Amino acid sequence: MTTNIVLLILATMIGVIALIVLYVYSNLQKDVPTDDRQYMDELPAALRLMWPLVRLLDYHLTSRIDLDKLERTSAQLNTSGVSHLMTAEQFYAVRIVSMCVVAGFWFLTASLLKMSSLTMVVVCVAGGYFYPMLWLRDRRLKRYKQVQRSLPMFLDFITMAVEAGLNLTGALNQVVQKGPAGPLRQEFFMVVRDLRSGLPRADALHRMDTRLQMPEVTSFVGTVVQAEKMGASLGKALRSQAEQRRNERFMRAEKLAMEAPVKLIGPLMMFIFPCTFIVIGFPIVMKFLKSGVA
Repeated sequence: MTTNIVLLILATMIGVIALIVLYVYSNLQKDVPTDDRQYMDELPAALRLMWPLVRLLDYHLTSRIDLDKLERTSAQLNTSGVSHLMTAEQFYAVRIVSMCVVAGFWFLTASLLKMSSLTMVVVCVAGGYFYPMLWLRDRRLKRYKQVQRSLPMFLDFITMAVEAGLNLTGALNQVVQKGPAGPLRQEFFMVVRDLRSGLPRADALHRMDTRLQMPEVTSFVGTVVQAEKMGASLGKALRSQAEQRRNERFMRAEKLAMEAPVKLIGPLMMFIFPCTFIVIGFPIVMKFLKSGVA
């Protein structure tokens, strides 16, 4: 009887707390302005589920973060190609939501398994908070490699279009329309969009250079701007850039091929050699054991 009363009291308290939380959340949500994503990328499914909470934290909490931190995060979002998915304030809100989700999952698992560990709580909270940063870094590295791999081909397209009689703007339009999909095509599309909005060509290219922050793109932009200022042949300058980027890609491939045997030493020593020794040595050991018993 006493146990039932205690359980009833606990259930009532949990229900009241849930109602209070829901009431506070609804009142705070009313103050959040409507999210205008007309010029933003579509959200992934996982982010779409948590986006109302992200917007709530963005409006009431993360928008008050120090401006220098927000600018650094915004620069990281630009180089990762995520700047049209979320703002720096929203990214900090995503980190907080990720921390709460991971911590809640751990508490649920620990309660089911009847476990308790302060160390695991700290690890889960830290892991949930820093996981979006790791995801952003991996996305930035992947995007960097994709741009490096596709840059020579795009430079060839631009060179052929310029040598065929088009100006640089027309060549960029052809690249955007007929080039293969990828982050570099998206960057050239943004350059074309800036040009259509009235931005000077040099400024539009420099904005692309700022977004990507890659030496190869910096060299390309500098060559194009310098050729236009000096009145030099743009086709020859672009062809030189394409050949240089192609040689660099070939050298990177050679470097990776030379590094492959070194990277295989670890798996060979840890997995393949022990298995080989076991297969070769097992019959010999068994023969010695049999001869010793006889």
